[in-house]
Amino acid sequence: MRSRNPYRPSASDFSYSFGPGPITPVVKALIIANIVGFVVTWLAMSTFAVDLRLTLGLSPTQIVSGFQIWRGVTYLFLHENVLHLLFNMLALWMFGVEMERRWGSRYFLKYYFICGVGAAVTVLLLSPLPFEVFSGLSNSVTVGASGAIYGVLLAFGLYFPTRPILMFFVFPVPAKYAVMIMGGMALYASLGGGPGSDGVAHAAHLGGLVAGYLFLKGGRLHLMSEIQYRLAKWRVNRIKRRFDVYEGGRRIDDVDRRVH
Repeated sequence: MRSRNPYRPSASDFSYSFGPGPITPVVKALIIANIVGFVVTWLAMSTFAVDLRLTLGLSPTQIVSGFQIWRGVTYLFLHENVLHLLFNMLALWMFGVEMERRWGSRYFLKYYFICGVGAAVTVLLLSPLPFEVFSGLSNSVTVGASGAIYGVLLAFGLYFPTRPILMFFVFPVPAKYAVMIMGGMALYASLGGGPGSDGVAHAAHLGGLVAGYLFLKGGRLHLMSEIQYRLAKWRVNRIKRRFDVYEGGRRIDDVDRRVH
């Protein structure tokens, strides 16, 4: 009788998974908030015939004339239909979980909203421009988390550039190239007349990418750390001058100097 090696794994010891694994706290909270926003919007429409997308969606006209600045955040939790919600939440789970694990929950949440608000600001800045391609932005109402999610996708491409992404769920493309392709598509579509015929605000997608890039570039430069370092160095030099302290090495005019 042949004994089984206890250290040899059996078929039942192996498991297979799809996606990034267990969901992280902030991504979970964002997905729940978006689902709740969609359900509340549907209930308000079916029960009271009130379209919350017109009340809370991103509208440049309402933000400027009515000073309804909260629309720059609330639009992130509203979606046009089930497919719009499904694809956005799927992307948030697939790419957001990795980034939250990498950065931590607080930094990821901050980055998410910076990209989302940055997408809204982009729409606001483009809407008054006297070009035909942006003429439809002023009176448009944008909804969806796509701008913030495009920023998350950008971060994923920068941190995991060689990780394959299935473009259109068919073609495997390294993440860095996938981000370039999607960014180019967003730019091309935004220059084709603001929100596309499918109702998607491509200008917001592009804005999310740009906001994410600028934020990450600023983070890599450690701007606040640099300011704090310069301030501390200035204070040290000031103390040195006050107490007549000099660095190592001698110059002719330092012979009679005292070092404290």
